[in-house]
Amino acid sequence: MNHINKTILLSVLLLVLGGGNLAAQRQTVRLSGSSTGKTFDGIGIVNGGGATSVLLKDYPEKQRAEIMDLVFKPRFGASVSTLLVEIPGDGNSTQGSMPSHSHYRGDFNFRRGYTWWVMSEAKRRNPALSLDATAWSAPAWVGSFWSQDMADYYVSWLQGLREVYGLELDAIGCHNEKGVSYEFAKALRRTMDERGFRQVKLHAFDNWGDGKVDFLSDMQKDPELRNAVDIVSAHTFSEIPLTKEQRETAEAMGKPIWNSEDHVYREGFDCLISIVKCFNENYIVSGATKVVNWYDIAGVYPLEPYSHDPAMVLAWEPWSGHYAVRENLWGYAHYGQFTEVGWQYVDDGCLMLDGGGTMVTLKDPATGDYSIIVETKGAARAQTLRVKAGKGLSGKGLCVWRSTGEEQFVRQADITPRGGVFTITLQPDAVYSLSTVRGQRKGSFDDIPASQPFPLPYEDDFDGYRPETCGYLPRYTADLIGAFELVERPDNQGICLRQVVGTPTLSWAPEWHHYTILGDADWRDYEVSADVWLNPQDEAAVMGRLCDVGSGYGIWAKGYYLRLDDGGNCTLVISRGKPDPKELIGDKEQQEAILARKDVEAGGEYTLDSAHVEGIAPCRWHNLRLRFEGDTITGFVDGRPVVQARSDHYPRGMAGLMAPMRQGRVCTPYFDNLRISRCK
Repeated sequence: MNHINKTILLSVLLLVLGGGNLAAQRQTVRLSGSSTGKTFDGIGIVNGGGATSVLLKDYPEKQRAEIMDLVFKPRFGASVSTLLVEIPGDGNSTQGSMPSHSHYRGDFNFRRGYTWWVMSEAKRRNPALSLDATAWSAPAWVGSFWSQDMADYYVSWLQGLREVYGLELDAIGCHNEKGVSYEFAKALRRTMDERGFRQVKLHAFDNWGDGKVDFLSDMQKDPELRNAVDIVSAHTFSEIPLTKEQRETAEAMGKPIWNSEDHVYREGFDCLISIVKCFNENYIVSGATKVVNWYDIAGVYPLEPYSHDPAMVLAWEPWSGHYAVRENLWGYAHYGQFTEVGWQYVDDGCLMLDGGGTMVTLKDPATGDYSIIVETKGAARAQTLRVKAGKGLSGKGLCVWRSTGEEQFVRQADITPRGGVFTITLQPDAVYSLSTVRGQRKGSFDDIPASQPFPLPYEDDFDGYRPETCGYLPRYTADLIGAFELVERPDNQGICLRQVVGTPTLSWAPEWHHYTILGDADWRDYEVSADVWLNPQDEAAVMGRLCDVGSGYGIWAKGYYLRLDDGGNCTLVISRGKPDPKELIGDKEQQEAILARKDVEAGGEYTLDSAHVEGIAPCRWHNLRLRFEGDTITGFVDGRPVVQARSDHYPRGMAGLMAPMRQGRVCTPYFDNLRISRCK
């Protein structure tokens, strides 16, 4: 072979091997069973931070059970090991609101809402599941979130969880993303200790941003605060990790570090691999032993914010039973099916890979079984990992499961170590789980019903419910603000729906009129009607062609509504979303000019037509009906057309019911005989 050919051959060989960068292609990791790190507190998800799973409650039992199995059943699907729920507080907290167990002082009803059911069903599937909770919002009666009343509110919820559902919380937070209060943390700790919840750990303070753990220095100087706060917790370490100094400060006080809400808003396989990268780096960089992502099951309408990303299961159609599993569920499975709370990190095996990616190793301290979770996101080429498992770690063979963009959570050939040593070649942009533990499974169901549109015509007279068994919530409604609950009719003639929150809450997000939605965002020509009972000084409205409900922090609707007050004043209104104060200045002519603009969403609410209707009085039933036919919109009261306008600004959208704000007060009307039908 001549010199030129030898040179070409060598060049090709070097190219195949990565340009001669052999160190990046082969790496040896030595695992010592005695080199254990922190105790693993789990990986999991948030249910809440909005009414994230409100439609799940309405699914047929078969599909509802399948969805819960896919998320919580051990070694089947995601197999998460910890669940953090929102303690409902009547206020909006992203996608919607959930009814409190205590709307007013002295009120205690532990059957409201569906959060209790989610926790019970999750724990039934996995008795070892760690339960955590905190509040985003709270009823107005507590006065201030940082108050003794709020501490009592928390403890009453814990008592309901224990006495009614037989569940014990493992940990609780102070308040989601709303600052710090050292005195509240101390008061909550004292209150829990005094009332039989000493075992519930308190984590604080669950904020995000650069200053999210600035309280660490004060914990060092304040023994009572240090004793009150069991766990240092914050959000989004994947965006802003802890510094080396912050991590060392928490560890010096003996406090575990938890990431109580991370965000991975990505699509497809990129979401899957990014979740594993998030879990790995949370420990490697920030020392977090528990990581919880927002959120789990998208039981919300597609119109709502974050209805697709980042959920692991899409459950939008309870009327059909159809649901869809997203790829990212298997990112959780790469951890959940191979680890358990109480295992220990093996720090020798928790590192950044030379060739790109991360690796985390955990072991069962009782048996020596161990698992390795690897991701190679962004790696330029394949790399070889040589692992030496030392004394204290199991010598059994390892199963291998892999996910790539082409196929997720697929079992590969087992590995048999020789003298504790084995080698594996890691492909770029892949996730691997290796474990001496067996029993993993890619769970699935092959008879998922086909997708179907929302059924029309749709009617609900609300008389077929037993309110206490369905959380006081009717089928298919999703409360955006407030609580629309099943109650006895004021004339004692059966069951109806009422918006029961009469005072603006201590809400996590800015609020608007209280309203609930249902239906299909593609509806065009239809009519929605309901009977309404107005208390003195009340107003009520039916809504239609709702095409937007806000970004998550503030949920002003875009669409139309027909409003009636107790004096007979009826208005047809277009809502343009979040008001812009600059746009609201001006006379009627200027406002009409704003409405005519097609290039912007001006914001605010504008009256399209109004009328006074005779014979309207409080404490009587009246019927409101809103009809859409092309660009003609007509409002009816008790069967008579009273207002009409032409507007093509919103040609399609969902239906809804509204309890408007009136002079700073939230109205609490009753609704009955809801009907939605196509225009004939």
